[in-house]
Amino acid sequence: MNTIKLNFLNFEMSLPKRHSSKGKKDRYVHFPKSLKPLYLDYLKAYQPSIYLFEGQFSQQYTVRSAQSVFRNAMKKAGINKSSGIHGLRHSYGTHLLEAGTDMVFIQKLLGHNNIKTTEIYAKVSNKTLSNVQSSLDTLCLSPLKSWTEFIKQFSNIFKSNEKS
Repeated sequence: MNTIKLNFLNFEMSLPKRHSSKGKKDRYVHFPKSLKPLYLDYLKAYQPSIYLFEGQFSQQYTVRSAQSVFRNAMKKAGINKSSGIHGLRHSYGTHLLEAGTDMVFIQKLLGHNNIKTTEIYAKVSNKTLSNVQSSLDTLCLSPLKSWTEFIKQFSNIFKSNEKS
């Protein structure tokens, strides 16, 4: 985030260009439309000249300074988790996955060449796993009251599959 130059921003497409990111390749990153008013207010208030987020003398923030600003913002927000700016990429990947976004789209949005790298970033949470419906629940239209009823119902399912 500390390397985003103003001339790479395109709010209309909602895709700021990320120049010379890891791997020395340019890529576009998603810009949330909901943040546009905040960014416009920020630009008006701070009037950066080269980089979106600048330190003294229009220089880009150092990684250390950016991390410090991020940690202070987390404290002010009451977030006690020890995570750095890079943790936002992991959160972003996980939230996209939990929202049902296809892994190939997540791979593109994160700028990964290899899907295996994306799998490291996009983790499935236990909460999401607990929301997955069991295939047995879809086969049982009503709650089963006994093991005998269970065996009877499922033996009928297997018999109907043999006929197909």
